[in-house]
Amino acid sequence: MEPMGLQGSLTFGLEGILAKEIETLIKPKISSTDDLRTIDNYVILKNHGEGTSIIKEVGDSLPQGVAHDNQDMENSCSTQIIDGDGVFNVSGMENFLKAVKFGECGLSYAVVSIMGPQSSGKSTLLNHLFHTKFREMDAFRGRSQTTKGIWIARCVDIEPCTIVLDLEGSDGRERGEDDTAFEKQSALFALAVSDIVLINIWCHDIGREHAANKPLLKTVFQVMMRLFSPRKTTLLFVIRDKTKTPLENLEPILREDIQKIWDSVRKPHEHKDTPLSEFFNVEVVALSSYEEKEEQFKEQVANLRQRFFHSIAPGGLAGDRRGVVPASGFSFSAQQIWNVIKENKDLDLPAHKVMVATVRCEEIANEKISSFSNKEEWRHLEEAVQNGIVPGFGKKLSSMLDDCLTEYDMEAIYFDDGVRTSKRKQLESKLLQLVHPAYQSMLGHLRSKTMEDFRATFEKALERGEGFAAAVHHCTQSLVSKFDEGCKDAAIAQAHWNCSKVRDKVWRDIDAHVASVRAAKLSELTSFYEEKLKKALAEPLEALLDAPSDDTWSAIRRLLVRETRTTVSEFDSSLSAFDIDQATVDQLLAKLKQYAKNIVESKAKEEAGRVLIRMKDRFSNLFSHDSDSMPRMWTGKEDIRAITKSARLASLKLLSVMAAIRLDDEKDSIESTLSHAFMDTSYSSANRSIQLVDPLVSSSWNDVPANRTLITPVQCKSLWRQFNAETEHIVAQAIATQEANKRNSNWLPPPWAIVAMVILGFNEFMTLLRNPFYVGVLFVAFLLGNALWVQLNVSGELQRGALPGLLSLSTKFLPTIMNILKKLAELGEGQRPNTREARRVPELEADISMNRVESSSISSIASSEVTSSETGVEHTSPEKHTE
Repeated sequence: MEPMGLQGSLTFGLEGILAKEIETLIKPKISSTDDLRTIDNYVILKNHGEGTSIIKEVGDSLPQGVAHDNQDMENSCSTQIIDGDGVFNVSGMENFLKAVKFGECGLSYAVVSIMGPQSSGKSTLLNHLFHTKFREMDAFRGRSQTTKGIWIARCVDIEPCTIVLDLEGSDGRERGEDDTAFEKQSALFALAVSDIVLINIWCHDIGREHAANKPLLKTVFQVMMRLFSPRKTTLLFVIRDKTKTPLENLEPILREDIQKIWDSVRKPHEHKDTPLSEFFNVEVVALSSYEEKEEQFKEQVANLRQRFFHSIAPGGLAGDRRGVVPASGFSFSAQQIWNVIKENKDLDLPAHKVMVATVRCEEIANEKISSFSNKEEWRHLEEAVQNGIVPGFGKKLSSMLDDCLTEYDMEAIYFDDGVRTSKRKQLESKLLQLVHPAYQSMLGHLRSKTMEDFRATFEKALERGEGFAAAVHHCTQSLVSKFDEGCKDAAIAQAHWNCSKVRDKVWRDIDAHVASVRAAKLSELTSFYEEKLKKALAEPLEALLDAPSDDTWSAIRRLLVRETRTTVSEFDSSLSAFDIDQATVDQLLAKLKQYAKNIVESKAKEEAGRVLIRMKDRFSNLFSHDSDSMPRMWTGKEDIRAITKSARLASLKLLSVMAAIRLDDEKDSIESTLSHAFMDTSYSSANRSIQLVDPLVSSSWNDVPANRTLITPVQCKSLWRQFNAETEHIVAQAIATQEANKRNSNWLPPPWAIVAMVILGFNEFMTLLRNPFYVGVLFVAFLLGNALWVQLNVSGELQRGALPGLLSLSTKFLPTIMNILKKLAELGEGQRPNTREARRVPELEADISMNRVESSSISSIASSEVTSSETGVEHTSPEKHTE
């Protein structure tokens, strides 16, 4: 580096004192031997114009406890990014870029680097040109290497943001003659990352064949060939310590030398004929000697500084640059470029640009996902949607997603379009995956709310009397429309999610609920009409089956058809409101018709179980009452045999009617079979010799299906046997009563006895005529006998039978005699005749009523129990009782 001049020599003593003070301040705060190296990073730099010195950190961060006191130093923030051993200072680079807020620049920044021979005044030029604070060589201590590795700093007060790289000088004795590896690596690094490269050369070397700038230029051009698609870089040749030779004469010579070097460099085949201008913009500027003409040097540097303002604008020093890496990816790009250079690989800048864009865009995307996940607004929204419907969910979430994507676009706008777009899609996809559960929860709440509203609305519509189908259509359309509106409200603008699956689930839920309600309503309606049909059929059926006759089943069929037609018609009209298919309607109507038949069959089976009681009741009624329904008086004139047969035929008719169900108006032979078997004695006796098998010894009728059989033939035979056994005593009692009546009605002696009495009693009769006293005695005896006859009710008692009558008369004879004597005594005392009559009448009535009770036929009820395993009908009657 150049000597610092007279002013530098005057301040050297002061700087030495300050350096010792700095060392005194720093050493107590250093905790390790590694930190001792940082002492070299603190130098005393002269503040031109004021003659004061400031402390500047030009390496890594100060040890803890050492502060920065100068604003320019803070603005410059010079940092070593690559040390002398080629190690990249990642943390230092990151800290530097954060300190100067480089990431906010986007593409609006410029990178300037400087290269040249060692101790050629590169750092001095940068400090004056960009107001940086790079360490400069102390000429009083000798000429030696000052800058090791590569340093970076921000150019103060230059727009756009410009950073400058101070490279280690070439051709230094410290590295030796053969150690040019780092020189080439740093040159390639500068060409790969810089927009403008300052090449510091001495004026007296221009025109020389073996000048110091020749190896440098050759190195620059050689490493340039390792870039597959090199960026267009501005090479600004700074001629130092300009002599009296005008620049107009120096520049052509320099350009000619540059062209010769370019032509002599070995190039790849594809760049064999590529001109220098394709890779470089060559600019030349000359500066006076800093030591001899300091003021003129400063003035020229100030003029040169103006050219760096708006350097990336069209027409600027780097106006036609290519392949710019966005500022936020500069650190990573520089790291990767240096790693590739260190591994001695060819540097593919386009691929590197894509790689940097990929890594940085992915980092930005991850940052945005993390930021979105931790966003308070998103957390509140996610928590709210777990608990219920959130109005404006889609708009709120779309806005948050849009803000997140916009932030990504802002930060990744300068990276490769393809990579940026691809990573944006990935970011959008990951964000949508993050919010998808919340969206699904929202749809789930909408689905649940829709079903709740549908149930309530549908129930109210049915309660208002609205038709089932109309209520279903109205409620479904209304609620599904609300669901669709809710889905639109929940829709996220960035997502093209289709809610049709959830909508289909809502439809299925509605259909399932409607089907459930329809089934319940149809069941309720069916039960209503079944009950109505049962009431319409039950009582008439009981009445018809209670007194079966020839037209009983025809009457039942007419009743069944009439009531079934009426009820089915009403049921069909009610079903029209449910909007169900005709097949289902036909099925329900057929079910109701079958139910009507089942009622008839059930009633018929029930009555068939009581057929024996019905038969006995009918027999007793017909046998004990005449055609006018008056009780029969067995006076002896009645034909008991004919009456018995007629009553039995009526009972047999009842049995034949109840033996089978006849709803199809088909003729059968049950009645004729039973009549021939039980009543036609001539047929029975004639067929006994012909038929070996009794037709009633069977479990089924020949022309009646088993499902329509109520009483099987064998059951009929058993029932008839029980019926005859239990009704015989009624017939026997009637015969006995008739015989008693006949005897009572013939109380006079036979005519021959009367003739004999007249002939034999003639003398006694004449005696009575001759003596009237005997006539009086006989008259009194007649009166007494008549009174006893009436009081004892002799004729009534004898109608009960001779023996029972005599027993009853014997018990009543003495009380009756005493009663008559008492009455005669009362008459003798002069009592009124009506008193005697009043007492006699009640007693006579009491006697008559008691006689009637005792004379009523002692009824006997027989019981039988016939069970058929085939028909399941039971016939029961109480056990016999005799009195």
